[in-house]
Amino acid sequence: MRLFVAVYPPSAAVDDLTAEVARLRVGAAADAGTNVRLADPVNAHLTLAFLGEVEESRLVDVESALGLAAQTFREGRASSPRLRLGGGGSFGRGRFTVLWVDVRGDVEALAVLARLVRFGLRRGRLPHDEKPFRAHLTIARPGDRIDRADVLADREALHGYLGPEWPANELVLVRSHQGPRPTYDRLAAWPI
Repeated sequence: MRLFVAVYPPSAAVDDLTAEVARLRVGAAADAGTNVRLADPVNAHLTLAFLGEVEESRLVDVESALGLAAQTFREGRASSPRLRLGGGGSFGRGRFTVLWVDVRGDVEALAVLARLVRFGLRRGRLPHDEKPFRAHLTIARPGDRIDRADVLADREALHGYLGPEWPANELVLVRSHQGPRPTYDRLAAWPI
């Protein structure tokens, strides 16, 4: 099974971001029927670690590592990190272009949580990516279906965006199902 670890923003933050995306050129292009892929707001999340394919027999080990990471994180804090979505940018070029929104607020606490998660996975000899953690939320995969100038204009527009503040109070283990319309199943969650 294909797994990742995430923090999900609440519906109020996702709704606010969805309204912002609708005003962007990438949103207009999607409405016009181009093949621009907007991220499904139902699946909006901040990935802390990507595990990839994991044997089902190792699920209990993954859950144990994440439970310990969440507990360690909670014990070191008086309250949940307060975050907000704001700003943004893009990764990649051409058909691999991804538009994302940045995370503001107590991002350092989120980075600490990501390190604890990855440490626990490493200690349990569980697979996970080694990419440096970069707090962001993917909002679209325009690829080369819209002009680069439109992507740059959307990046500029996102610089002025700042969504509502929210507490990150749950660490979630997610199973992903790939395809043209990916779906996600929440397998387990821990308070943070």
